[in-house]
Amino acid sequence: QLQLVESGGGLVQPGGSLRLSCATSGSTLGDYVIGWFRQAPGKEREGVSCISSGGGNTNYADSVKGRFTISRDNAKNTVYLQMNNLRPEDTSIYYCAAHRKSWLFRPRPCLTTDYDYWGQGTQVTVSS
Repeated sequence: QLQLVESGGGLVQPGGSLRLSCATSGSTLGDYVIGWFRQAPGKEREGVSCISSGGGNTNYADSVKGRFTISRDNAKNTVYLQMNNLRPEDTSIYYCAAHRKSWLFRPRPCLTTDYDYWGQGTQVTVSS
């Protein structure tokens, strides 16, 4: 079973950047599709970005396209989310998640229902 731990959140001004990391352990990262999700107070958890097990395919929510980049280093057991040009509406708790159902990965939104393993989350606050 894969364990996931997020880090890299914090307080940043609008227009700033952060890089989130998702460190994994307990299983072979290369067997898993990884997604980043976020949840703001009073809102449902939404998909931000996800990446195929080999890293060759990625999906992004329309709200973050061109600003966020997902990547993975299977040798380091870590997945990253580079977030640039941050906006106040990006303020949320960010979670990474994983599943092994590679046949579900296709060009479509990242769905929480696909994912079986979740981290505890890291807070991102964008404010001046």
